[in-house]
Amino acid sequence: MWQRLRTRERHVVRFFLIVNGKKLKQTLLIVASAFFAAAIVFMNTEGLPVFSTPDGPRAISNVHTKKKQVALTFDIGWGDVRAVPILNILKEEGVQATFFISGSWAEHHPDIVKKIARGKHEIASHGFGHKDYISMEKADVRNDILLAQSAIEKTSGEKPTLLRPPDSSFNERVLDTAESLNVTVIDSSVNSKDVTTAGANQIVRNVVQPISPGDIILMHASDSAKQTAKALPAIIEELRDKGYSFVTVSNLLTNADTKSNLIN
Repeated sequence: MWQRLRTRERHVVRFFLIVNGKKLKQTLLIVASAFFAAAIVFMNTEGLPVFSTPDGPRAISNVHTKKKQVALTFDIGWGDVRAVPILNILKEEGVQATFFISGSWAEHHPDIVKKIARGKHEIASHGFGHKDYISMEKADVRNDILLAQSAIEKTSGEKPTLLRPPDSSFNERVLDTAESLNVTVIDSSVNSKDVTTAGANQIVRNVVQPISPGDIILMHASDSAKQTAKALPAIIEELRDKGYSFVTVSNLLTNADTKSNLIN
């Protein structure tokens, strides 16, 4: 009898070993598959910015990077006096920048838009009619973004995928709408205050003093920016003296060492 029990015990133990062995193999297979999938995702996303979080889309104000790179950006919503001198300075200095232009302005100033494109600058959207997106219905925001894209593409040959809403005014609804159109909202981390600050020297200080690697610098090329062209050469010179180089926003995002800074 005891012999029969020991035999049964051995069969039971053997059964559990076989079952557990199969489960172990299955578990190891699942773990290996998950690791392999994660590796593929990592390789496909390495070096690229992250535009959303589990809580939803976010705007990008700057990126984390050890490289001393910054992005000069210029908003244009109206006027034809200030943009060309700024473009000429950028050409003389060998600097590429990102221009956020409104669609309506692009329609009225196709020659300047083409000059921006010929300068190898990045062309992005500043909306169409320079209206406050926060006060608009979601459908109207969507329509404004699409109108701007169409107008800018017709004049520049490029369909913009970066958007700085008029007056940098946005909320969660605006961010959701932009993401649904595969458009990324760009804010800034350094404000030159070139429209409101008195004196070119102070505009230079507004940019140079707080600068850090990965910053996105907000400037203007509308006619209200009366001293921007005067301040720009000194900004470029002083930042270069500090070891900084200038890239477009897209290049800044692509070259980031780690994830971009995201803001609500």
